[in-house]
Amino acid sequence: MSSTGLRQCVRDVSPYLILLVAISTLGPLQFGFHLAELNAPQDVISCRVKQSVSSRLSSVLSFMSTPDSGDATASSALPDCVPMDNAQFAVISSMFTLGGLVGALGSGPIASAKGRLLAMRLTSLFYVVGSVVETLGASIAVLALGRIFSGVGAGAATVIVPIYISEVAPPRERGTFGAMTQVSINVGILATQTMGYFLSYGSAWRWILGAGIVIAAVQGVGLLLVPESPSWLAANKSVTRAKRILQRIRGQHYDITEETAAWDDSAVSPEEEGLLDDPVTSSRRDSTGSKASGKNNRHLGFLEVVRDPLYRPALIAAVGVMCAQQLCGINSIIMYSVSLLRDLLPMSSALLTIMISAINLITTVACSPLPDKLGRKTCLLLSIFGQGVSALALALSILFEAKILSAVTVLFFVAFFAVGLGPVPFILASELVGQEAVGATQSCCLGANYIATFLVAQFFPIINVALNERFGGAGWVYFIFTALAVLCGLFVLWRVPETKGKKDADEVWGRTRRLD
Repeated sequence: MSSTGLRQCVRDVSPYLILLVAISTLGPLQFGFHLAELNAPQDVISCRVKQSVSSRLSSVLSFMSTPDSGDATASSALPDCVPMDNAQFAVISSMFTLGGLVGALGSGPIASAKGRLLAMRLTSLFYVVGSVVETLGASIAVLALGRIFSGVGAGAATVIVPIYISEVAPPRERGTFGAMTQVSINVGILATQTMGYFLSYGSAWRWILGAGIVIAAVQGVGLLLVPESPSWLAANKSVTRAKRILQRIRGQHYDITEETAAWDDSAVSPEEEGLLDDPVTSSRRDSTGSKASGKNNRHLGFLEVVRDPLYRPALIAAVGVMCAQQLCGINSIIMYSVSLLRDLLPMSSALLTIMISAINLITTVACSPLPDKLGRKTCLLLSIFGQGVSALALALSILFEAKILSAVTVLFFVAFFAVGLGPVPFILASELVGQEAVGATQSCCLGANYIATFLVAQFFPIINVALNERFGGAGWVYFIFTALAVLCGLFVLWRVPETKGKKDADEVWGRTRRLD
């Protein structure tokens, strides 16, 4: 970022905006936390390893937790592990994505009709309930139920928070702030992987799940300080109140005139609505408004967006990119790296997983300006190309037991994800369609994303084992991810437009507003 751009960014960003982004991104942070929470302690939870004390911290905690028989009785109320095989563990893991699908599809209409703030507060409630149920889970069914509740919160958060951030962020820094969704997800992943490294023994893994209760409670309290989205207020409630909130977010000396010009033209106050109920006035207004702007003051449902040819190309592009994010294989590493890489690498797979999460976070932060600088489409293509090459190299290095190369390739695989496939899909939906369709589009996109995540979470371990048994050796599954990366790259090249520097969806798609 140039010095001029950096100075502009500093002028545009207020401390209050940073606070709002920090609180709202606790939702996606918990998505990352719950996504990876079972990775490191998998063998302990499923009773394959009864005790795995691998650090001084673990030894200290285990010493402190066995003082007398009374405490032992209290701790034995919950079992140290829940016996299950690979298929059953995959079901528990994938239940999170099933809940995510429900949350993603249901949150868009709520956020559009009732506001972004209420929807975000509901996510914290689901996170609390899910974390409590998971922490106290003593059977496969209870653990799966808790994962579903947590998944509903995660699905809703990954729909609502990117919309909210895009609506409170300064227009020039929208891409940078949009990347904060993925940054927060990576913070959650790193946190839970680190906890898993130290707490994967005995019943200590329940502290990992219990930490989710604390994070959700902090989010719920923090959201009491967060205002409604100014854009949503201008479109649905009061332009005056929206301007007042936006001025507070931007700072008292910031000129919001240009940013709010469209609100003055399109927003309708409650008093004006009564006048517009007159059939003559309404007819005249409909005849002079464009199709896009005519829908500005109401929110389109999923079926309306799918059926309308105006939005169909945007829906295809956004859904395709969201599926590409998962089908290139990132969650094969995030969710299963400890069990996948065990005995294949020259170091502890749990420690390597922490390194992977750290690299993912650092690269995401470092690359967050790239979508605004290079463009969204360019970042996507670079990311897919890098992941495809890394998947091919990983398959070959695991197959031929090149252990050092395998470790390095895993790090590159994750780093390339952070270049584009990590942050850009969360930005695109709000840029490819107008505000009237963004809720339905974002819900549809995240729904598709969770279906793709479910497919990877449920079938990756099964396909991995089947291919290894069929052909011998290991690593064959990454040839599939290589092929999927090629297909995803072709899709982005042909069907996804560049949105960088475009003021609205009409300019993105190169069309002029039509008069009905």
